[in-house]
Amino acid sequence: MPGDTILGEARHSKTILPGWRGWWLRADAAWRLGPRPIAFFAWHRLRLAAGITRYALQDRPTPHGPFLPEVGAVPIAPRDWHGPFDAKAHALDVLARPGADIRGLWEAHRLAPLLTLAQAAARDPEGAHLNQAEALLADWAAANPPFRGPGWACAQEAALRAMGISLALALLGADRRLSPGARDLLALHARRIRATRAYGAAQDNNHPISEAAGLFVCGLLLGRARDQRAGARGLARAVARLVSPCGAFAQASPAYHRLMLDVLAIAEWFRRRHGAPGFGGAFAVRAAAATQWLGRIMAPNGALPRIGPCDDSAFADLSGLGPGDARASLERASRLFLGASAGLPDDPGCRALGLTNAPATPAPQATHWRSAGWFGLGGAGGARGVLRTGVPLRFRPGQADLLHFDLWDGNENLLRDGGSGAYLPPPGLDWWQGMLAGGAGHNLITFDDAEPMPRLGPFLFGRWPRCRAIPDGAKTRDWRGNRHARRVECRGRLWRVEDQVGGDFRRLALRWRLCPGDWQRIADGVESAKARITLAADAPFSLELIRGWESPAYGQVDPAPVLELRAQRPVRRIFTEIALPAGMRVG
Repeated sequence: MPGDTILGEARHSKTILPGWRGWWLRADAAWRLGPRPIAFFAWHRLRLAAGITRYALQDRPTPHGPFLPEVGAVPIAPRDWHGPFDAKAHALDVLARPGADIRGLWEAHRLAPLLTLAQAAARDPEGAHLNQAEALLADWAAANPPFRGPGWACAQEAALRAMGISLALALLGADRRLSPGARDLLALHARRIRATRAYGAAQDNNHPISEAAGLFVCGLLLGRARDQRAGARGLARAVARLVSPCGAFAQASPAYHRLMLDVLAIAEWFRRRHGAPGFGGAFAVRAAAATQWLGRIMAPNGALPRIGPCDDSAFADLSGLGPGDARASLERASRLFLGASAGLPDDPGCRALGLTNAPATPAPQATHWRSAGWFGLGGAGGARGVLRTGVPLRFRPGQADLLHFDLWDGNENLLRDGGSGAYLPPPGLDWWQGMLAGGAGHNLITFDDAEPMPRLGPFLFGRWPRCRAIPDGAKTRDWRGNRHARRVECRGRLWRVEDQVGGDFRRLALRWRLCPGDWQRIADGVESAKARITLAADAPFSLELIRGWESPAYGQVDPAPVLELRAQRPVRRIFTEIALPAGMRVG
């Protein structure tokens, strides 16, 4: 995540909690995060203050090609690699006051076209693909001198780019005998990763996994046993800590779960290709469980719920399906970690990696499942739901989405999350963050028009609710004493959600964020060709179909229909019934 920090220190998101209250809430958040991430973050800050990190990232000579095998002099077509950011700024200073969202720029720095060109060159050695790939690398290296500019600002991005370059070399059969240029380039990336590993470890999300994997791959190709061992050890430890035995990831986001799984798959593929020792510990078991978890939550067409932070990453996308289709990610991980196919036998990405087809994965028998932070249900005709329970809430929530409920009918995300918008919205659109990451961006209840948790930074909330599992659902109690218990059941094509509330609130709002469609108001709800949704309560309420907002892709926010119920005390129970059309829904 751009500018990620455990204590809300990134300066691109304004805090609204000045003075003693802000510090008190940060102390509360630090207590909830636990001593380990706080200690790593303190160690990172100490290294910065002492100048150790900056010393490790001193200016170095720019590497020169050829980077790839059997290429000659190639023309360089200059690209804009820096956007609004200072190309000469030191890597540690780039994000101090960015003023613009860096996510899109970092996507370009991951050099995804390099993999496409490497695949094309492997298929057509006589074509111009190899020269084009060399030109891309040469241009990037010339425009991004070591540890200057946005391309070097984040160790995780350096790790992902290093793995992408290494994968391109492997596809070309050049990963065992690196050219001097490739060796220099990967060595610089390994140095960038090593410099801020404490910061990555403090995040307790995708950072420590990506950085350890990147360091392992760099060490493997460079023949540096120390980096290889440190990366392997760090990766095994990160997976053991952040991936639960049930397969759920610490970062409660299907999109980032996919990124994590892609990184694990590429690291494992390189380990096997080079005959390195296994990662040890719980790595293999947890990676297999994480693969199965993604398969449970993915739609038949590869779409994932946009719950939690989502930046539309599609790392090492050798199949070219893009961020909206995770089937190839699941297929690759299934062949590596389960020894089975996930239903994509002719996947071109697996073919490029030499991963032979395998027997199909047996379909899961249980219609209901629980994992750390989630409760899933299966219904008739391909319908399924997932409840964000937060049980147990060991790691920081990325959005105020506890007790959000997503409902899918085949490939149709009928009741959906608002998504992420952008981590730093464009000028004049700051409301994106509050609207989409706050309580109103999810299918849940908010009390007295207040946020469930105070925001302390771009990716940090304070005063996390208490979360408990209950039969068929979960319940929460917020810092104001408001209680919310949600139970979900399905009978065939009929779904019911029961919300029980309590506490000293005056009023509440329940929102159901609907998929686009011709929704029409009826007396007690809405209906369309996709579903009939009706609501009831034990107290008077108002019901309105309003215009809300959703983010179907990173950097994009569109109008969306929202069914909003409002009620006042003494309301205690609200019932929602969703009747789906008869028969199987496929899209």
